[in-house]
Amino acid sequence: AVSVAVVRLVEAMSAFDSVIDSFNFSFPKTEEGILEDWERLDAFKEQLRRSEGRPEYVFYDGPPFATGLPHYGHILAGTIKDIVTRYACSAGYHVTRRFGWDCHGLPVEFEIDKKLGISGKDDVLKLGIDKYNEECRGIVMRYSKEWESSVIRLGRWIDFENDYKTLDPPFMESVWWVFKQLYDKDLVYQGFKVMPYSTACTTPLSNFEVGQNYKDVQDPAVVVNFPLLGDEDGAMMVAWTTTPWTLPSNLALCVHPDFDYLKVQDPKTGKVYVVAESRLASIPGAVPQQKKKKKKGKSKEKKEEEPQEGFKILDKFKGSTLVGKRYEPLFPYFEELAETGAFRVCSDEYVTDDAGTGIVHQAPAYGEDDYRVCMKHGVIQKGGSLPDPLDANGIFLPVVSDFAGKYLKDADKEIIKKLKEKGRMVDSSNLLHSYPHCWRSDTPLIYRAVPSWFVKVETMNDRLVKNNNETYWVPSYVKEKRFHNWLENAHDWAISRNRYWGTPIPIWMSEDGEEIVVIGSIQQLEELSGEKVTDLHSHFIDKIEIPSKQGKGMLRRIPEVFDCWFESGSMPYAQQHYPFENKEKFEECFPANFIAEGIDQTRGWFYTLMVLSTALFDKPPFQNLICNGLVLASDGKKMSKRLKNYPDPKLVVDAYGADALRLYLVNSPVVRAESLKFKEEGVLAVVKDVFLPWYNAYRFFVQNAQRLHEEKGVDFDPTKVDLAHASNVLDRWMIASTTSLVEYVKCEMEAYRLYTVLPYLVKFIDDLTNVYVRFNRRRLKGANGVEDTEMALGVMFDVLMTLCKVMAPFTPYLTEHMYKNLSKCLEGEEGSVHWELFPDPAKRQGADEAVQKAVERMQKVIELARIIRDRNVKPIKLPLREMTVVHADQGYLDDITSDLQVYLNEEINVRTIRTSTDISKYAAPKAEPDWGALGRRLGKAMGPVAKAIKDMDPAAIAEFEAKGECEIAGHVLTAGDIKIKREFQVPEGMDPSMVDADGDGEVLVILDLKLDEELVMAGTAREVVNRVQKLRKKALLEPSDRIELYYECAKKDAPTLDKVVSTQSEYFVGAIGTVPKPASRRQAHSVDLFREECEVGDGIKFVAILARPSVVPNATALEALCSGDKEGAENLAVWLASLALEKKKEAGGSLGVRMGGKDYSLVPGEHFQWSNI
Repeated sequence: AVSVAVVRLVEAMSAFDSVIDSFNFSFPKTEEGILEDWERLDAFKEQLRRSEGRPEYVFYDGPPFATGLPHYGHILAGTIKDIVTRYACSAGYHVTRRFGWDCHGLPVEFEIDKKLGISGKDDVLKLGIDKYNEECRGIVMRYSKEWESSVIRLGRWIDFENDYKTLDPPFMESVWWVFKQLYDKDLVYQGFKVMPYSTACTTPLSNFEVGQNYKDVQDPAVVVNFPLLGDEDGAMMVAWTTTPWTLPSNLALCVHPDFDYLKVQDPKTGKVYVVAESRLASIPGAVPQQKKKKKKGKSKEKKEEEPQEGFKILDKFKGSTLVGKRYEPLFPYFEELAETGAFRVCSDEYVTDDAGTGIVHQAPAYGEDDYRVCMKHGVIQKGGSLPDPLDANGIFLPVVSDFAGKYLKDADKEIIKKLKEKGRMVDSSNLLHSYPHCWRSDTPLIYRAVPSWFVKVETMNDRLVKNNNETYWVPSYVKEKRFHNWLENAHDWAISRNRYWGTPIPIWMSEDGEEIVVIGSIQQLEELSGEKVTDLHSHFIDKIEIPSKQGKGMLRRIPEVFDCWFESGSMPYAQQHYPFENKEKFEECFPANFIAEGIDQTRGWFYTLMVLSTALFDKPPFQNLICNGLVLASDGKKMSKRLKNYPDPKLVVDAYGADALRLYLVNSPVVRAESLKFKEEGVLAVVKDVFLPWYNAYRFFVQNAQRLHEEKGVDFDPTKVDLAHASNVLDRWMIASTTSLVEYVKCEMEAYRLYTVLPYLVKFIDDLTNVYVRFNRRRLKGANGVEDTEMALGVMFDVLMTLCKVMAPFTPYLTEHMYKNLSKCLEGEEGSVHWELFPDPAKRQGADEAVQKAVERMQKVIELARIIRDRNVKPIKLPLREMTVVHADQGYLDDITSDLQVYLNEEINVRTIRTSTDISKYAAPKAEPDWGALGRRLGKAMGPVAKAIKDMDPAAIAEFEAKGECEIAGHVLTAGDIKIKREFQVPEGMDPSMVDADGDGEVLVILDLKLDEELVMAGTAREVVNRVQKLRKKALLEPSDRIELYYECAKKDAPTLDKVVSTQSEYFVGAIGTVPKPASRRQAHSVDLFREECEVGDGIKFVAILARPSVVPNATALEALCSGDKEGAENLAVWLASLALEKKKEAGGSLGVRMGGKDYSLVPGEHFQWSNI
């Protein structure tokens, strides 16, 4: 075998990896690859390590339950938190981010109740609280892995390894400490209070929990009579209620002391009723009805209905005169209480006359006002008995014999039936109204008097408001209105729950309730009891007893546990096991810099945080807060798993990527505490309108950096490009715009206005792609030499790298992907954009406002010119002879005709640009009234004034514009009252059909639309180039791939196309690198790449053929060069074919190669030829 050593021209690879086109680029797949990189680099922990020693930025993460899977609400809140904390880290802070889990409370118990078929307390006790609690413990982290996977996939960086759980003993111990502090401050008491109560969960709820789940329901509405004892007319008071189940527990009636009441008689039945005068119509037949008119066409024999007489008024009196009167009970169940003050009339100003009868039935066990009124009037006594004939599950007890064993809502119909039998029913109907339901079980709540432990909130309302005023919220109105009003009127907070799975309330009490010990730590409990404590849940500590110091035997723990909201409100302290650990660390960093959750937490977590921090430290718990709204289904309804009215978040991420979902959410009204109707198309729009243009700009940069290396042998190095020396106006504009972007995002992020960033970013990317890249394509491809190309690439590198750093908190994946490739031209080890600091605007070139304004003016002129072209069907590829720009300010015109004129010419495709400050030559002014501004002010005088404004002549308009005001019909009008419009007028000497104009009230653009042969030829050439570029894409060619272009066309079209080619050859070379040739001139050795029939101009049809140039070896000459060695000649031919064509051409004359121990020199034209020569 003959050994052949082929020596190739060695080309060093470009620093950048090649970038695939956007059609083949998958955002989701790329994100998965970035996740692997983060895991390999341990990127999050490395970020924390690198930021150690910086000022601490404290963030509290509200703990979710792991008993359910994350939904869009969680994704939204998590995205907001991740964006803010990523930004804080890039802004120079160290940001500890620990995930937390809410492990106690009703959500967990409810799942176990369903699993084990538990329906009440007896079932729990039968099973055993220890077994019940351990069942709860077993499911609290049921979906923790799914949560972790989901959170990580969405790009959120947060620590799951060092998470906190509310069931951990250190956390629970800190909760005990919080409670003991409150108790020692005399802020805790035990009371008997009417509270929202869930019969399904057998526990009272806090007032703020009630607001989470209101539903429209149909309830019975009944009017019932209560005969007054000893009334001479046998009068009966009538009361209205929508809760018939409370009537067996009625103990009193309540009237308004200042309302007028009537004693009226039904003429048909003779019955006498007492009712508020304003509510007389609530009794059927009480108010006279208009007689019904006979309808036309009806039989004359049909009798007309007799008019109703209405009730006879017997007496009128104030409500106060009824107070103390006794009445006959509805039912006999509690009639013995009449001896202690029950079944009589009371008065209170809470009674309204907007519904009902003006008389309210009182069941003090089931209404907050009922309880207060009855206590105030002595119907019930403190410490006395209170009729409450329901068990914990809302089932009637045997004392109510007629309805015993019935669930309260199920008993409504039987109670109504019983009242009708007893003659006590006046009217019965149904009412659709909004009613609170248990947020966990979705069953109707009732209000019920229950014993509970309370935190005194009402005593610190002023301090709560003061501390709230020291915080900053986005949006501000939630703080200033909704939350402020809630704090201002907040009631004492019931913190105890009659449940089992929770942090036990650490109160040990004697049997008589006289001796109380409140425990604040594990150590204290161990010292007082002498027992070792390893777990703080009730089934571990309830057997622990504390010896009495007053000789009362052994103290035992009360049975209640904390409301889980008390635990979450204690989270700032408990997550750090304060004050038992991290004491100094916590106190140095409290309050937190930032928290974020949904608007429903204004009465939940935000509230409990504020109450506890105010009670403990008289400080707000946080400095800054973002309050998000609700994410709804696309139809505006609540998202429902049962209805399947929303797309699975995982599928959305798999389709579009997490970055797109993140950006869609934070760019919506939901970040301003408004609702978002989630639409999958919105996520797709982010990909199309933001990511694809951004990605294509990045790809274009990399391609041209590689082109510079391949064609010129120059490796792009941004550190060697001094942007301060940029002279090109668009370079200076793009640098200034990038600085403005940095300043803007920094300002908005420091104000926590996440929702303002994307609109600015979209405009910036549009400027980058449709102005800078579009106008500088030739420069970036090397048209003006290496030095200019490096400067343009340097500008693009600065833009793209800065954009990665600025947008990293928002789109962590895409920015990381671009950053990793962009940074390959910089020295240093592999890094992450998330380890970088946010760009410092002070270290950048200033945001040159003058150049930004000039380009903005250029863009406006281009926009107006395009409007004129579209209106007159003159495509942009067709050149026009002349454009005139008219503006009163010469500075405006100078801006667009100095450095920017070349771009205007090219973008508008116009040969000549003229300018003028003589507005009157091109436009006639016209005055119109601002109807909105003037109409409200002038009223009826508007008509004459409007007519006078419309009649203003040019001289009057000019005087108005100069002075800024004028007087018409005795009214002084200013700039905001009159709109001045300018209508284009064709200058003398111009053909109106060949000219058109458009303006925005400030600048006027006029285009000469007349065409000649030269313009048509140039336009056709542009169309040909456009078709070729499309064919290159179809052929999957890279920008650096050189081609030859041939054309075949019919005889009738050949002369025209040949003329276009001959007259526009210079343009073709600059645009596609070659001059089109007839197919007849094609070399036999060229490689056919792609061909397609095209049509341009006025119906010119041709077949475009893309071919690749190739080398044609001269076999005879090569064999002679090798002294007749055919194998050697074949090896030389193979070597020639293996080289890149561009490298062969760049070598100039002879090509040298050493092969088989011999040196050869191959001469073009002798040993080989180029196929395109």
